[in-house]
Amino acid sequence: MTTRAIREITRRLTAHVDWPLLSMTLILMAVGLTVIYSGSNESYARVSAQIVNILVALGVMYLCANIPPHYLTRIAPPLYVLGVLLLVAVWRFGDIAHGAQRWLNLGVTRIQPSEIMKIAVPLMLAWYFDRYAATLKLKHYLVATLLLLIPVAFIVKQPDLGTALLISAAGAFVLFFAGLPWKAIAGLAIAACASLPLVWSAMHDYQRQRILTLIDPSQDPLGAGYHTIQSTIAVGSGGLLGKGWLQGTQTHLDFIPERTTDFIFAVFSEEFGLLGNMLLLVVFLAVIARGMMITANAPTLFTRLLAGGITLTFFTYAFVNMAMVSGILPVVGVPLPLISYGGTSLVTICLGLGVLMSIQSHKKLVQT
Repeated sequence: MTTRAIREITRRLTAHVDWPLLSMTLILMAVGLTVIYSGSNESYARVSAQIVNILVALGVMYLCANIPPHYLTRIAPPLYVLGVLLLVAVWRFGDIAHGAQRWLNLGVTRIQPSEIMKIAVPLMLAWYFDRYAATLKLKHYLVATLLLLIPVAFIVKQPDLGTALLISAAGAFVLFFAGLPWKAIAGLAIAACASLPLVWSAMHDYQRQRILTLIDPSQDPLGAGYHTIQSTIAVGSGGLLGKGWLQGTQTHLDFIPERTTDFIFAVFSEEFGLLGNMLLLVVFLAVIARGMMITANAPTLFTRLLAGGITLTFFTYAFVNMAMVSGILPVVGVPLPLISYGGTSLVTICLGLGVLMSIQSHKKLVQT
């Protein structure tokens, strides 16, 4: 086989890969492996398992990048309906673990249907607004809000506040990009504020405790406030340059909880300091900026809404996790995207990034 033939095959195989987005994704994954190795007390097994997760996630990303966006319009309603039916099944027959009912046992494996809704909800809303783009009225926004609230209500009941927050944010972003009037946004904000007493009374005891702990973690330093106190100590103790890789005392003396998953940012902050945090933020912002560029250049309403929703959901992942670890938001169990250990969230995020690549690489075909 000639060099020219090899180049042609390579070009065809990578035609739908967005190299800037892939490069930044790989950088964040590499950072994740580095911090997981430290946070797991130098466990090769943990790192090896995450490498397998990364390979699966990259495969999903590549597959999604090669699927033309117009095919996504066909699967949007069936995927949404399937996701809601699975949430109903979880509510009725789901496995209960640690006080939460989030998993559905299929015999050969267990699935968490709420993860499906992270992509199904923005996909469904984008499809709905694209279908009625020429005649959008207030009733369409009300129907879209209902489509968003149905799965969120089931997920809150599990309870899974973190996932409900992410799905709510994804749906809200699509509503915003679809041109929801500012008067309606102001009305929703007022209604949300007015409903806070009802929301408070409907919350579980542990959820109320998390909010009270955010206000004053010292009221229960060895219980509900432990996570927040130890993570903020780790973030602050990193100083300007950090203590060095594998040298974090809060990490290796086992003070930081969930240090390879939800609180991995505390491990990174302690070992790489403020400078490391700033560089990490630059990479995250570069991913978000690339996503917004793809959104701005998307050729159809469907692809613009979908790209915008995916990009700002990625932002929400990163913001909520960092704010949670820094003591700005309550602990809600949201992983740091592309860095935290775990396969499900990693695959979900890479699926979304693959859709962004598809929108970017297929736009010329749509325009012509």
